[in-house]
Amino acid sequence: MLKLRKATVVEAHRARGPEQNLVVMLADGERRPAIADVGLLGVSVVGDELIVNVQARDLGLGSGGFDVVHVNLTRGLTAEGTGGAHVMKLNYTSMQHAVIPVEDSQSGTREHGARPEGHKQEGEQLNLPLERPVGVLALHGQLAAVAWAFAQAQPGLRLGFVQTPGGALPGGRSRIVRALRERGLLAGHLTAGASYGGEGEAVTTAGALHHGLGALGWDAAVCGPGPGIVGSSSPLGHGGMYALDSAHTALALGGQALVVARMSSGDERARHRGISHHTLTVLDLLLEPVTVALPAGIRSPVGADLRAGLGSVFAGSAERRKPQLELEVERPARMAHHDWRHAPVDLVGYLASGLSAKTMGRGLVEDPLFFAAALAGGTVLAELCGYPSID
Repeated sequence: MLKLRKATVVEAHRARGPEQNLVVMLADGERRPAIADVGLLGVSVVGDELIVNVQARDLGLGSGGFDVVHVNLTRGLTAEGTGGAHVMKLNYTSMQHAVIPVEDSQSGTREHGARPEGHKQEGEQLNLPLERPVGVLALHGQLAAVAWAFAQAQPGLRLGFVQTPGGALPGGRSRIVRALRERGLLAGHLTAGASYGGEGEAVTTAGALHHGLGALGWDAAVCGPGPGIVGSSSPLGHGGMYALDSAHTALALGGQALVVARMSSGDERARHRGISHHTLTVLDLLLEPVTVALPAGIRSPVGADLRAGLGSVFAGSAERRKPQLELEVERPARMAHHDWRHAPVDLVGYLASGLSAKTMGRGLVEDPLFFAAALAGGTVLAELCGYPSID
């Protein structure tokens, strides 16, 4: 059952984008941080009576540093929904809401507005193959480094982001997306499947990719979950498995699928050190070969000797470090089928960019391989666009 409690707003911060930070007081007098989805619930002010979901915070989960507003009883019971919307997201839940899917027409994004009432649209023509590259992420924390490296390799190309399930479902939860959009490092943000709240809503990942790479003119796309990750320590029970679906979807649409390897030199969990089991499982289960990006100096699991050094992580900086990394991984049966590509990485430049450089509480210095792998992914994704590199 849902763990819901009544609460009153005692502090209301100005909404930033579709998210608002609050401090609420429960009936027993406890003050707790909370977040509200402005797109679904509107803006809350001090004194408003709310119903909040307290489960994640009570369990102490990684995503549980706050309660989540379920409904605003004071001012949230008069909304009429989106005019002309006809497809449900979060359907058959108490948070179901109608959207206008991008699959319906090329005017389905928010920037073009809602369809007029009664207007019928045949939908987009299925123009395949897409022949565009699609990067596939295991974690949302890879996105900023991928987008930055893509822009460094190919300035001026348009990279879009398709948010899939596997992590946070609300598109407004991502500060990384907001920062990348503000800097022009992402050309758009579509939310697919159960994910919602992006600049355009897609019923499926396939529909989002087709719309973004077609109607919106993206040169490449990145698919991946929102912040956080759902799951357990089991081989298949985690949000990173959505990468398998995204890669298969990209291949089916005639795109070039690139898996951005989740790697780590600082994770205490053995299953994530070197190449994470999240990436290895996906690569082993894929029905067709894909491209896999690795930082220069790192051997793929196809070779017999898996020991490699990343070299001077901070080459050219005053603070030189030379961590020696050991990639202790098994060799799944299908590893040799994939196209393993290496790319140089600029960790110093990325750190200086001011973009997000944290993963699971670790910074770039504590886990350079995580960010090196994501940077390699962005560089190789740009190479797959087929344009000459710009020095």
